Amino acid sequence: MIDHVSIAVRDLTASAAFYDRVLAPLGLIRMVERERTVGFGKRYPEFWLNLREGMTPVATDTGSHVCLRAPDEDTVRAFHSAALNLGGADAGAPGARQAAITVYYGAFIHDLDGNKIEAVTFPK
Repeated sequence: MIDHVSIAVRDLTASAAFYDRVLAPLGLIRMVERERTVGFGKRYPEFWLNLREGMTPVATDTGSHVCLRAPDEDTVRAFHSAALNLGGADAGAPGARQAAITVYYGAFIHDLDGNKIEAVTFPK
């Protein structure tokens, strides 16, 4: 099982402020701040931002993304809305999608650096 993930960002201060509000609906808070990294989580840091000043924005067609679990559809919508309101880009509006095994409800965004992040909830 995966313990944590890290993404690269060009401006740690701006990205941390972005993720403070985008991750809040998912219950993730800023837990660790260091000179070149910030960690978000619930009980321990699970989602890390790592400063890479010289990087170019991530291409939107890389095929990679990070998916974070949400408790319900309202939370998925709040995640998506917060990201768009803070300068992120829509990469898939909130809605039902067919996964390999079941239908789920999710939304995708591109953050300030082009990283693709998804929030998802599964039917009960």
